[in-house]
Amino acid sequence: MHICFLSHEYPKAGLNPGGVGVFLYTFCHSLTEAGHRVTVLGANDSNRTEDESLGDLRVIRFAKPSLPGVNWWLIARKLNAYLKDINASHPLDIVESSELGLAFLQKLPNVKYVIRLHGGHHFFSESENRGINRWKGFQEKRSFNKADAFIAVSDYVREHTAKYLSYQGKPLATIRYMIDQNRFAYQESYPEVKDFSLVFAGTICEKKGVGNLVDAIAKVSLKFPQVTLDIYGKEWFFPNGDSYTDYIHSKIPSNLKNQIRIHAPVAHDEIPKVYGKAAICIFPSFMETQGLVAPEAMAMGKVVIFTDKGPGPETITHGFDGFLCNPLDVSSIENSIITAFEAKDQFHEIGIRAYEKVNSVFNVSNVLTNITFYKSLING
Repeated sequence: MHICFLSHEYPKAGLNPGGVGVFLYTFCHSLTEAGHRVTVLGANDSNRTEDESLGDLRVIRFAKPSLPGVNWWLIARKLNAYLKDINASHPLDIVESSELGLAFLQKLPNVKYVIRLHGGHHFFSESENRGINRWKGFQEKRSFNKADAFIAVSDYVREHTAKYLSYQGKPLATIRYMIDQNRFAYQESYPEVKDFSLVFAGTICEKKGVGNLVDAIAKVSLKFPQVTLDIYGKEWFFPNGDSYTDYIHSKIPSNLKNQIRIHAPVAHDEIPKVYGKAAICIFPSFMETQGLVAPEAMAMGKVVIFTDKGPGPETITHGFDGFLCNPLDVSSIENSIITAFEAKDQFHEIGIRAYEKVNSVFNVSNVLTNITFYKSLING
């Protein structure tokens, strides 16, 4: 098969990829190792066009347009032109995008178009407490109409998206993300772990629960004075341009300035080292479609506190292979951290069960499930 992924998020040297980019990197390499041709097509972060090939994997980043108001049209023109040329030289079988990606595509004959539900505009509207933007909502509906099939990364994103958008009876499957267990490898023990240490990695913003997490540490420190929290992540800004990181710094109590530390983001390859030093990895997001950070840490046998919203309960069974918290409630975050620390003697067993969960649910063999689904569309 020849599969083309439409994405502007494929990892690039010097930039820290988000979850979709990390997934694509693992998935694309798994597909080529299985003998398939893969093309990734999207806009660059600059005005340069880059076209790189490594065996059966080709990554095309066309120059990013810079005309506000019509960028969507210019990008659509580029995508359609490239897809036509790619199909002419190596006929395509599958074109896959996220929720908005098919809105302005001109469908090629004999090619199947798939939307993978990573979390679209309609999906996040409820958790972000906002209305539907008419323009983005229009694009998403138009994109869904053009899709031949859908893949959801969790049961929750499949069911919640269906509240807003119709799958129109088209083929639909839940196929989990794949965790690179060579990079996030299980270890029996981590000698460098500091007792009562917490680590967060991700964008430093409100919807990732960072503000509530920092507030929770004050109460936790009353029971566990040694508690530390290390925050690693990309900067985020309020609509008025103010730094959210500066805001978080202002929230840290003076007596905890040395125990709550904010760090610059680290390369994805360095994340396992960051997780390895912490007693607990904590990710109290207000909402996720699935999220990679929790299962990545679990793959290493780490104890994880994850959100109880969305797919949290699909990922972790509270008290068995990790812990859950209500990220909107500071006291719930406090209680989950305290409960976890009080179970410190069980961390090894919890870590083993976390690894076993990821090994069975988020393993790289999920690539075969994707391939089977693609082939059913082509042959259907």
